[in-house]
Amino acid sequence: MALIKCPVCHKRISSQASRCQHCQADLSGNTESLARISHIQQSNRLMNQSFLALTLFIAGVVIWFWGGEPAEGLRAYIAGGCFALGFVGYMITRVRIILHKRKSV
Repeated sequence: MALIKCPVCHKRISSQASRCQHCQADLSGNTESLARISHIQQSNRLMNQSFLALTLFIAGVVIWFWGGEPAEGLRAYIAGGCFALGFVGYMITRVRIILHKRKSV
């Protein structure tokens, strides 16, 4: 008996287990297809996070220039925060996507 990674949740389980005790995935069938599905789902989650961060970045720019002139006061802080969080979040997510694509399925 050896410890292997579950193809769905990637937690350590027994090689003789017929079902993962963490995510309840059935391991009696084709585990290669389960691993591929898990990889695609993770790719989709990362793309959604990237889209959300990009939307936050664009919202910061729109808030900053709403009304034709640069923001002042509280609006400037909100716009700057959205802009910064969106930019940093987008960059981090893109790096995670690149690293995820390098993993073989």
